[in-house]
Amino acid sequence: MTVDPRTTPCADCSDVTRRTFLKSSAVGAAVVSTGVPLLGSSIAMPGDTPETLVAQFYKSLTEAQRKSMAFPFDHPLRQKVDNNWKVTKTTVGSLSGDQQAMVYDIMMGLHSEEYAKPVMHAIHQDHGGARGGFNRCAVAMFGEPGKDFEFVLSGRHVTRRCDGNSVDGAAFGGPIFYGHEGLAAREKPDHPENVYWFQGKRANEVFQALDGKQRKLALRSDPRREQGTRTVKLSGKTKGLHGIPMSELSRDQKGLVQKVMKDLLAPFRKKDAEETMKLVHAGGFDNVHMAFYKNLDIGNDGVWDVWQLEGPAMIWYFRGHPHIHTWVHVRKPHARRDV
Repeated sequence: MTVDPRTTPCADCSDVTRRTFLKSSAVGAAVVSTGVPLLGSSIAMPGDTPETLVAQFYKSLTEAQRKSMAFPFDHPLRQKVDNNWKVTKTTVGSLSGDQQAMVYDIMMGLHSEEYAKPVMHAIHQDHGGARGGFNRCAVAMFGEPGKDFEFVLSGRHVTRRCDGNSVDGAAFGGPIFYGHEGLAAREKPDHPENVYWFQGKRANEVFQALDGKQRKLALRSDPRREQGTRTVKLSGKTKGLHGIPMSELSRDQKGLVQKVMKDLLAPFRKKDAEETMKLVHAGGFDNVHMAFYKNLDIGNDGVWDVWQLEGPAMIWYFRGHPHIHTWVHVRKPHARRDV
């Protein structure tokens, strides 16, 4: 069964609406619509953005919390990304009730209205659901709001950032990671109940639109290795990248790729999606290559579970084997790079 991530309810969900917590001003347990247990009341007000919430969160930190999770902006840890890691030992669950609510609202705000719930459901599920869920993610602050800053949340299948454009020319504030394990660690060919498989299906529409010669250029058997931050190291090259360059596609085929890229960006807030596309085009859309990897085809059905888009200053690596891992790094061409 293929699940529509925009409409699929969480098995642990109540009918509590998004961002609705206990009405009592006293700190108590609450469950939001993703099934994520948090303490306290939501502090988000109309007009709040993830950036303003990060500023509030930073001001709320105790001295002990600052020592454990706050670093200078140029600390090398800020540049890290991986498929399963904790940026600090400070977890969401160790924060106060109001701080937990802030972190939850920051994460919801970084995603689109359409996809915020399924994204948070995936994070909650991949962290053990009722055994801790979202509260097992780790958080860190780099720098200081009002100056250069970046908030980072990490865990299994998640790295997200909020930097208020402190990192010049970097989509999402730097490399991010998203993924999901659906019904099993080794998923079936149709990736049942995986929140992100819709992106894999859309990418395969591009392959189906290619002619025989184009498919030979696009199809490979040597995907990049997952090596933490090194996985998303940008080459700066316009030639010799894996797969078929956009310059070899027809106008209609290029249009299809751009529609696929919009689907890749659909889970994220409009501001970040628009910035990402601007940066991709700044590097020259014709320089982007698309590759599909036949050696990691689950079920040998010719529906490619692993594929990537790569340009001189971008990587979007979708590794759907054995379940979905996605590595993303998009920069302004020739900008100073942390990674």
